[in-house]
Amino acid sequence: MFERPASGERAILVCVGLGRAPEPDRIEEFGALARSAGAQVLEVIAATRKSADPRFLIGSGKVEELRARVEALGAEVVVIDGALSPSQERNLEKELQCRVLDRSGLILDIFAQRARTFEGKLQVELAQLEHMSTRLVRGWTHLERQRGGGIGLRGPGETQLETDRRLIGKRIKTLNDRIEKVLQQRETTRQERKRQEVPTIALVGYTNAGKSTLFNRLTRADAYAADQLFATLDPTVRRLHLAPGLETALADTVGFVRDLPHELVAAFRSTLQEAREADLLLHVIDAADPERNDRIAQVNEVLESIGAQDVPQIAVYNKIDRTGEPARSEVGEGGLIDRVWLSAHSGAGIDLLLQALHQRLGADLCRCVLRIPPRAGRARARLFEAGAVIGQKALDDGVLEVEVSLRRQDLERICRDDGIELPAVNAPCAGDGRFLQSNGSLATRGAA
Repeated sequence: MFERPASGERAILVCVGLGRAPEPDRIEEFGALARSAGAQVLEVIAATRKSADPRFLIGSGKVEELRARVEALGAEVVVIDGALSPSQERNLEKELQCRVLDRSGLILDIFAQRARTFEGKLQVELAQLEHMSTRLVRGWTHLERQRGGGIGLRGPGETQLETDRRLIGKRIKTLNDRIEKVLQQRETTRQERKRQEVPTIALVGYTNAGKSTLFNRLTRADAYAADQLFATLDPTVRRLHLAPGLETALADTVGFVRDLPHELVAAFRSTLQEAREADLLLHVIDAADPERNDRIAQVNEVLESIGAQDVPQIAVYNKIDRTGEPARSEVGEGGLIDRVWLSAHSGAGIDLLLQALHQRLGADLCRCVLRIPPRAGRARARLFEAGAVIGQKALDDGVLEVEVSLRRQDLERICRDDGIELPAVNAPCAGDGRFLQSNGSLATRGAA
């Protein structure tokens, strides 16, 4: 047995391929993950096996080679690109005499560094403790100790391992209770949006595809964005104004990655629920990524695992400033835009995305002139609050003629509540991608 070192960032990476050699893009991504965690990568070793070794995952011969490299390079941690069982992790640490981490542990470490909000920190700590609770058989010598003897202290006592299990279980329960309260708060917010019939759009995609940059571009927010894996974890929701009377809520969600640890999927259920409950998903794709088709499949796999596979999607191919492609959109089945090529960094193609959103969510947007009597001041206030008023004119009898643009169901509800007659409504001003200007005319977004 040995005492595990408390720190150390000098790492050797081991990429494991079962049945075939590890793919180059997977090796590159694993290296990026390790560097995102702050590791100083000393060497990357590839290991190919027909099947997993029950003791070490990688086989005894490769363990001997790895031990020699650890000693020669002075490595402090070995990171395995695979899922290690608790016993495999313990056996490798005993043989290599250094810390051993698997892919799940590495991603959890990155999440722990990135979490900034109270909710994010709760979610990461829960995932770490649930991961750790299955690994209390690792090589800590103090876990073998029992309470010492002596007067008043003799007896079976409680091993440190049992104490740690009990404390971790208690902490997990506390975290689950706190996260449940956060879930209730988020559910209350979602229900309020549903009550007001505010459509919700969720950004999803592979990590580092540019979701937060696109979020900032669309909402003029200042959410943290950086060219690194899992730059942001915490869910952010902002209002997105698409047209007079068409307000939406845009949610930025955590990025996905292949083999996302199950502990994280469970812990981040409140974040991922934004995707499941959304009216529309913007699937952000790195257009410059040569493996983008695999990334698309991996994101859709995670969406299916959380029950969001049936939510309508628009594929957003981002980073065309790196590929040299022109901004463009494509129409799919039903005559709706389902693919947009753009650059969130430069802003090219953003108008095409807004046109696609307007087409999807503004299909029932109506424009008309309401006659609001003096007694119905509340209706006028509600129309202004909804951003639906294009213009207004006071008549001699005190009646206001208010030109509005609003979704049909919202307009009907306001008129019904305040006893206002709803006149014949013009054809919806969506479909062709146009929006209403403050002067009441129609124009294409992006035009002067």
